[in-house]
Formats: sequence, C-alpha cells, structure tokens
Amino acid sequence: MDTRFPFVDWFRNSSPYINAHRGRTFVILIEGEAMASGRGEQLIQDLALLHTLGVRLVVVFGIRPQVQQALDEASIVPTRHRGRWVADEAIMARVERIAAEQRLWLEARLSPGLPNTPLHGIEMTVVSGNLVMAKPLGVRDGVDFDRSGEVRRVRDQAVEGLLERGALVVLPPLGFSSTGEVFDLDAAEVAHHAATALSADKLILLGDACGLVDASGQLQRQLTPAEAAPLLTQADPASELARHLGAACVAARHGVARTHLLSWHDHDALLGELFTRDGVGTMITEHRYEQLRPAELGDIGGLVELLEPLESRGMLVPRSRERLEYEIDDYLVIDRDGMIIGCAALHTFGEADMGELACVAVHDDYRGGARGERLLAEIERRARRLKLSSLFALTTHTTHWFFEHGFRLADIEALPTLRRDTYNHARKSKILIKTLG
Repeated sequence: MDTRFPFVDWFRNSSPYINAHRGRTFVILIEGEAMASGRGEQLIQDLALLHTLGVRLVVVFGIRPQVQQALDEASIVPTRHRGRWVADEAIMARVERIAAEQRLWLEARLSPGLPNTPLHGIEMTVVSGNLVMAKPLGVRDGVDFDRSGEVRRVRDQAVEGLLERGALVVLPPLGFSSTGEVFDLDAAEVAHHAATALSADKLILLGDACGLVDASGQLQRQLTPAEAAPLLTQADPASELARHLGAACVAARHGVARTHLLSWHDHDALLGELFTRDGVGTMITEHRYEQLRPAELGDIGGLVELLEPLESRGMLVPRSRERLEYEIDDYLVIDRDGMIIGCAALHTFGEADMGELACVAVHDDYRGGARGERLLAEIERRARRLKLSSLFALTTHTTHWFFEHGFRLADIEALPTLRRDTYNHARKSKILIKTLG
C-alpha cells in the first residue's frame, strides 16, 4: 500500500467528524501557560481550521502565569485563599492590562494571514466585549476578596447572535458588573458557564495534563461526572486539575454533551481529539461514548463490516444480511461513537429451556478491553430474564476463552433437537455448555 501521504488516509477517516462538527458550538479554554510557552501560534492555526470547517467557536483564555510574572517583577506578593488571589487595585491593574494585551494578540493572530502561511486567505471576524456579567466573591472565611469575582451569567443571546453572524467570540477571564466594575474571574469558570449558557456541543479544556489517569497510570478515555467525582475530591482545590475537572463535571451535568480534557503540550491534541474515533485525552460526559445496547435494523451495515473479516478467516459462520435482519432482535452490539465494534447474539430454544450464545465478535482494534466479557455478562442476564437454564456455544477457535468463563465441553446429544439437526459436522465445532444459576 502506498504510504507516501499518510495524512490522506487520516483525512478520509476524519470526514464523518468534519460533517458532524459543522454548525456545532465549541467552547475552548486555552490556559495562559500555553501562550506563555509559545504554543499560541499552533493553536491559532487549529482554531482557524475549525472555523473554516464551520465550527462555531467561543475561545476563553487564561492569563495566570503572565500576571504572576508581572507581580514578581513588581515585588507584589498576593494574598491567596481557596485557590484564588485577592485582586486588590495593584493586582487588578495588571490583570486588566495583561488581559487586554492577550486579547489584542489573539485578534491580531486571527486576522487574515499572509501568503505562504497556514491562515492565508482565511478571513475571520473576532469579537470580544462585555459578554460575561460578574459579581464579587465578597468575604469568605473572613477574607475580603476585593475585586476577585465569580460569574453571574453569560450574555448568551448576544454571544449567539455573534456566532450566527460567523464571528469567533473571545472571552477574557474578566467579568463586568451592573455597577460598572470589572472583576478578575477564573478562566475555567468562564468556560463552563459559557458552555452551559450556550448549550454547547463541546467544552474543550486545554491544560498541562493529557487527561485523567488511574492508579496504574493508564489514561482514562471516558468518565461520567459521578465516576470523576472521587478524583475531584482528592485534588488540591488550587490545582488546575481541580479547576478543569470541576468545570467539566458541572458542564456535563448541565447539558453540555461532551467535555474534553487535553494537553496543550501535545501539538496534535485538539485536532486528534476531534477528528479521530478514539481521541487523545479524557472525555467527561453523562452520555456514554461507548455503549452496550440491543441491536437495531440500522446496525446491519456495521454488523456486516464487523463480521466479514472473521467469517473470511473461518472463525464465524457466514451470515447474510437477510439472516441478520431476521434475527436482529437476538443481537446485542457495542456502539463506539456510531461504529459497531462488538456484538453477540442469544438464540433461544424454548422447548429445551436453553439458549445459544452465538456470533461473539470484537473488532481487532478494540480487543483487550474486556468487551467480550461485557457481552457475555449481558447475554447471561438476558438468558436469566427469559428463565433459561443453560447456555451453549459452538466454536472452532476460542474454546479456552469459553473455559475461562465457566463453560464445559459437551457432546452433540446435549444440544436441543433443532440445533442438533443443523449442526455442521464438516466444521467440527467444539460444543460448550454453561449452566445458569
């Protein structure tokens, strides 16, 4: 196979996502460390590409390291409490200046590009303004936070109007009060409020870490807010992890379909997460990205695509589309973001009080994740609900897998009469049976 241009295959495989993302609203948080490290230019190019593909973008930016540097240069040591600094007049003056400088930098970089640059010919309208209303944090635990504030509301109708007109909206970590004051805000809080107010399709948080990892260091691809809650409880309240995970969980609980935790260190993270099936970071969602569910007629094409390689290798008996359609109610599938990556069927033989576990298959790219075990467990639950006394399976390749899951060898006489009469003696399949408790 010609691999001179590997990006061509990636581009072909990304086409379903290009179509799915067009017209969708994404809120993207870029932490100040990303800009301070020089990653801004690359991220600007990625944002321009998303805009060109029809994604409606709201970009929130952080400025913590830049402000901290300005404070260090002025020998100002801020009072900190609950992970926030007390923004007195001296600190607020620097917050306002740096926020304005960063906003202007973004607007300049998102202007039409020069020839021979990635942004050449891309004309973008970038808009910011008094789009986030705020209120003071006030006095907490006896500490007066002065001009440190929290989000009161995002002017969603104004933002929506700008997006409808094709603008890219930029939100600094500042908020405005009805009394004409400006407050210092947490950028992650601005991002999740914007995402929930707009009913955004995605909230993307670009921070230092590549996502969430378990105790063994394995990246967690997907969690619900409930599953992520223990990690949030254990995190330092002042840490970026706490800020981002808290924002992700709140957004997921308030209707944002998917929130993504990505690392700005990874140059491919943003596009890799959005335009590949498995992504590169951690997704927080109330809706399962990968779900085990009963099969539907619309799954026939996906089932055929999954089963054909196994049938060609002789691991499964070939099944026609017509047969799959006729037996569709017997099937369970594992659906991963619209792709069928696993299946199993339960065919019942009521006269014998038995069921056949058939067509257990998992896509080659997704083995090793206990998906076969999930399918078996759900088939067993279904069989018990039907009050079947046992399951049987016929296999030529995976006998030991069945042994490991409680099946034992049996002879043909143990099969229901109808299944015994249709047994293919030429295949010499092993017969395995499991009694259901």
